[in-house]
Amino acid sequence: MATVVFDLDGTLADTSGDLLGAANSCFRDLGLGDLLGPDDKGTALKGGRAMLRLGFSRVTGFDETHVDAGYQPLLEAYARDIDTHTFLYDGAMDAVRALKAAGYKVAICTNKPEGLAETLMTSLGVRHEFAALLGADTLPVRKPDPEHLFETVRRAGGDPTRCVLVGDTATDRDTSKNAGAPSILVTFGPSGDDMAALAPEGMIDNYADLMGEVIRLIGPA
Repeated sequence: MATVVFDLDGTLADTSGDLLGAANSCFRDLGLGDLLGPDDKGTALKGGRAMLRLGFSRVTGFDETHVDAGYQPLLEAYARDIDTHTFLYDGAMDAVRALKAAGYKVAICTNKPEGLAETLMTSLGVRHEFAALLGADTLPVRKPDPEHLFETVRRAGGDPTRCVLVGDTATDRDTSKNAGAPSILVTFGPSGDDMAALAPEGMIDNYADLMGEVIRLIGPA
């Protein structure tokens, strides 16, 4: 069965506010104050280490060892306050439900740790809409390794030879390339201006356009 697999951060939901808050909490604990701001949303969606690295680059006396040491405290801070500022993008769940009604399997493949992804999607009230959710630590590999995508499709009950990955980063694009599968990149996330340069098979400016692109790329369910 054809399967539509979604990235989470920056694709289904804007999680940047809570991610930045968790990183700044770590910086404050070190007496550094808030080192990241709203202009750093794009970095937030690249993960915890990317945020720590950027923040520490703005002060003297910190290096990669501090990034490593700060990662677990960042995850703990994020887990404590995971959904204060996070919101699902307009039309995201309408598109998911339309795909399911048309017979497609839908699933999530994210490089967020699985436990945090499960907590967030449950808190947002939509975890039940997805047949499978695999995170960065579900398997020994993660995106852009194609097995992360393939196993997500299999656990959703789909056919790995008939899938499309909906994402918002070069990592998502590389995953689809490595899997020999098409990708649809969204232009409304923090990295939207960069999507065309990645030459995906499809792009959407809003979720109302997703069904048409899915049908064009992998056919009816």
